[in-house]
Amino acid sequence: MTSAVVESLVLDLLEWLQSTERTYDEVMDAWRTSRPRLPVWEDASDRRLVSVRKVGGRNIVEATQSGRILLKEARPSARV
Repeated sequence: MTSAVVESLVLDLLEWLQSTERTYDEVMDAWRTSRPRLPVWEDASDRRLVSVRKVGGRNIVEATQSGRILLKEARPSARV
């Protein structure tokens, strides 16, 4: 996978997180991969574009301010 493909998928992840509240388990089911060529979750996490916080006993994943800025710059029509 090229870095452009991974970058596009990271933006997809950020946009997906903005659509509704997502639990950590839900995000891992959808985005975590063991394929080293497709490190979407790992890349977003390493770049601090996403964070996990505890809400009502659940771990919720959300885009960080940096993630929201990146998404808005790359996809102005995305809901941020």
